[in-house]
Amino acid sequence: MAPHLLPLLLLTLFVLASASSPSAPADEGAYIGVNIGTDLSDMPHPTQVVALLKAQQIRHIRLYDADPGMLIALANSGIKVIITIPNDQLLGIGQSNSTAANWVKRNVIAHYPATTITAISVGTEVLTSLPNAAPLLVSAIKNIHSALLSSNLDRLIKVSTPLSTSLILDPFPPSQAFFNRSLNPVIVPLLSFLQSTNSYLMINIYPYYDYMQSNGVIPLDYALFKPIPPNKEAVDANTLVHYSNAFDAMVDATYFAMAFLNFTNIPVLVTESGWPSKGETNEPDATLDNANTYNSNLIRHVLNKTGTPKRPGIAVSTYIYELYNEDTKAGSLSEKSWGLFNANGDPVYVLRLTNSGSVLSNDTTNQTYCTAREGADPKMLQAALDWACGPGKIDCSPIKQGEACYDPDNVVAHANYAFDTYYHQTGNNPEACNFNGVASITTTDPSHGSCVFEGSRGGGKNGTSVNITAPSANSTSSGVGSDLYYSRGMWSVFTVILNLVAFL
Repeated sequence: MAPHLLPLLLLTLFVLASASSPSAPADEGAYIGVNIGTDLSDMPHPTQVVALLKAQQIRHIRLYDADPGMLIALANSGIKVIITIPNDQLLGIGQSNSTAANWVKRNVIAHYPATTITAISVGTEVLTSLPNAAPLLVSAIKNIHSALLSSNLDRLIKVSTPLSTSLILDPFPPSQAFFNRSLNPVIVPLLSFLQSTNSYLMINIYPYYDYMQSNGVIPLDYALFKPIPPNKEAVDANTLVHYSNAFDAMVDATYFAMAFLNFTNIPVLVTESGWPSKGETNEPDATLDNANTYNSNLIRHVLNKTGTPKRPGIAVSTYIYELYNEDTKAGSLSEKSWGLFNANGDPVYVLRLTNSGSVLSNDTTNQTYCTAREGADPKMLQAALDWACGPGKIDCSPIKQGEACYDPDNVVAHANYAFDTYYHQTGNNPEACNFNGVASITTTDPSHGSCVFEGSRGGGKNGTSVNITAPSANSTSSGVGSDLYYSRGMWSVFTVILNLVAFL
């Protein structure tokens, strides 16, 4: 399978395998969707966007408008879409039933049912990004719903509005969470509407920002869904419930905040969540690896129907932010770097969705890489690099000065190249990616610029016999089996060297 067809194809394999969830919107199983922003200097044509969605078998998307070109392109695709009324159109719709009816006529009735519109998002984070429009928000929602009701679409298309988690005060412990009381004149009638129409509360959850703003209080692993020991989990002192990740804690805080206002049966739909793959110098944790880790773990968490500590087994459908990197979006580098794909359809990274049932059968070993383990001792890395370029007999000329992989000129970057080359030349054998504990296998492509790693070129596949030079300089054998035999003998010497280096 071509690498660019893998990342989000795996999402749907999860979706097809997932069973129904009692709280899932639209009476279906928990699912993963994707947001599609359009602030790109080279935004693909709608037909290209839909082609990518089909190729990746993405069945749920959210648009930040109701672009007619996109809605036409989505017709008869089977892709379910949430369309959005931009914030700058709320005033007219909130003040006039006829304006709302015309909007529904142009953007819904003109396309439905050929285009499967499942919900209308009335604005986006209106209460925080456009607080002056707050008094008209619920009116706009009701006017849109009335227009749907007139067309007998009210039971088929939900109406809601995404909120920012910043509206939830005192979010930890979750059992103490409540909405900003100054906004109760809007929140209460909003929740009443959602309850009466069997709609869902849309919420945007970003553990990345919570982590960044916590001044070290929130551990990175907790934000990334990484496994943490029980004694490191966050404990709600009121319920004694343990939280192993920030996402679940915020979802439960949302449930508790609604319960504080006596609304206990409104499901939650997470309309945005993700992690940036690049950032400014003051955002060191906006990396490809962290973005991959977060989104991969989020997908697995949602589609495994883990639920939250407050509502175990009841998964919350979630839309990943976002499909494309938006290079013309205002703000810092991280604001432009949340995408799963570049504008040309190439994946920014390959999602890690192994150990998840049927997904294993779709994993391809030429999409794994061997790189330096995070936090590895620089002296041990240097010794491992020297071994790979010496007795390991790999071609290290690309990391020489003036060559494609020389920059960045540091031991980690050079070790990444050497480790990955050795790993692929030994047929992707996991034993070849250890280097006495300073290397590990990853699915994040470390290639950059004109420096293309062995794995990106489709180097050695597991189960394929490849001829390599044995790590022992005196060996005349070839083939994986004999090379690994000699490698073990040489490796014992190398291990001694590394252990000595560790004490220097």
